[in-house]
Amino acid sequence: MPSIYLSPSTQENNMYVTGNSEEYYMNKLADALVPYLRAAGIYYTRNTPSMTAGSSITQSNSGTYDLHLALHSNAAPPGKYGTARGILVFYYPGSAKGKRAADIIVKNLKLIYPLPDKVRAVPTTSIGEVSRTKAPSVFIELGYHDNYEDARWVTQNIEKIASNIAYSLDEYFGIPFRSP
Repeated sequence: MPSIYLSPSTQENNMYVTGNSEEYYMNKLADALVPYLRAAGIYYTRNTPSMTAGSSITQSNSGTYDLHLALHSNAAPPGKYGTARGILVFYYPGSAKGKRAADIIVKNLKLIYPLPDKVRAVPTTSIGEVSRTKAPSVFIELGYHDNYEDARWVTQNIEKIASNIAYSLDEYFGIPFRSP
């Protein structure tokens, strides 16, 4: 049975322009993803909102997982607030499994995100949940929470995004997709 470490954002101070926080929406997404994981027979361990990125990494590394999946949303850099859009799926360069997972997730998210040309996989060594985990890792930045269109897309499509990510995980693990 495949296993993942599910790590929705614990960043309660990153606010969506539409209201509520990154932590709130990424935990709603994780909540929606869990029934799909169960239906597919994917074992998971999940962080909690009271944890930090560091404690999530520690907990992930204390187990044996086939994939570390971090769920986040992004914010534009200073001076560009509200103008950036897109989905970034980070993976560790040199991790063939991480890159493969990222590529599958990108391919499938392009099918549901309104600007498919702005969905891409990006190698990184600067994100701890990518560079410091034992398991292959993907860190999904699902749009920009400071951009109204992206924030609205995330908040109005939680179930659709969860189903899409579950489909990607099933493809990655080579198991049939099953709805809950």
